[in-house]
Amino acid sequence: MKGKDLLSIGDLAPDDVWRIINNAVEMKQQGISSVLAGQTLALLFEKPSLRTRVSFDVAMHQLGGHTIYLSQSEVGLGSRESVSDVARTLSRYVNIIAARTFSHATVESLAEHATVPVINALSDREHPCQALADLLTIYEKKAKLKGLTLAFIGDGNNVANSLLLASGLVGMDFRIASPKGYEVSDEVAGLGRNLAQGSKILRVEQPQAAAESADVVYTDIWTSMGQEAEAKKRRKDFAGYQVNAELLSLAAKDAILMHPLPAHHDEEIAPGLIDSPQSVVFDQAENRLHVQKAILEGLYRKSDRAEDWCNKGVALGNLNRLEEALDCLEEALLLKPDYAEAWYNKGVALEKLGQWKQALAAYERARELEKGKP
Repeated sequence: MKGKDLLSIGDLAPDDVWRIINNAVEMKQQGISSVLAGQTLALLFEKPSLRTRVSFDVAMHQLGGHTIYLSQSEVGLGSRESVSDVARTLSRYVNIIAARTFSHATVESLAEHATVPVINALSDREHPCQALADLLTIYEKKAKLKGLTLAFIGDGNNVANSLLLASGLVGMDFRIASPKGYEVSDEVAGLGRNLAQGSKILRVEQPQAAAESADVVYTDIWTSMGQEAEAKKRRKDFAGYQVNAELLSLAAKDAILMHPLPAHHDEEIAPGLIDSPQSVVFDQAENRLHVQKAILEGLYRKSDRAEDWCNKGVALGNLNRLEEALDCLEEALLLKPDYAEAWYNKGVALEKLGQWKQALAAYERARELEKGKP
């Protein structure tokens, strides 16, 4: 991962995705462990949730830790208290924050000001945990990801954005059929093409064109939370975009049907189709638990490794092995860019090497980070 947080699928490299999938497979078989014993996860939710809340809560419990649930009515994120103050305060109490927000800017601000890892548990731009759980589910059913085709039928929403990016990273073709005005943005499509490992991204208007010979047919609700005022218009605009038996018949004979839930039966999906033999919808839901265990463990260990690198750098600095010390401190800052102690000790090593300008800059960064703490 590029930093201490998971805010977007774009934060991941292909190796990161496969590490999460493989660790999730292992954790699914293993069940309960104590890898996060004594650690606390804050669930900071502006939006209500079933799967996201329960799967994170159970995941943390099965890893030996525990959670604290904080609703918008309790915290008043951005109204009663600023996002930056909430981030800095929680960083003194908990080890990881999972935030479910209306605006992606909110989760970005939390990550900017928190000194602990922040997970995007859903925003208006992306839903990375859902997409990673979907990849795990497809991998379990198909025994591969590269070379498959996923057809998404419906709104170019947060789930579609994350799936587009995730598909590219694992070499899976991604097609999306949406009405005019509801397409995945050019920005997201462009990022997906930059990340793609030899796979293709196709945006079309006709559902049939997307579903043709697809290995996975995927749909989601037409009206998300916060869009209720648009529900009537959206039902009209999405007429003809329902996934039903006729559309599913255009896909590959062994195609699977996916939906992240909640579902609006007889809108985006025909009644009874979720219970059809091709449906893997509830396997999807279960896999949120296992993927999030892998994410939690990975982010915590990454933060823990940053402290190890910093401590090693300090020890080498005390031995006047200054170049080696700097290498270790740079490793710590790659893992945890806002690690004040590592910045300070980098300044110490640079000062000893006579690199005064760089040392001053490192000290200044350490002071900025320390001032940000409550």
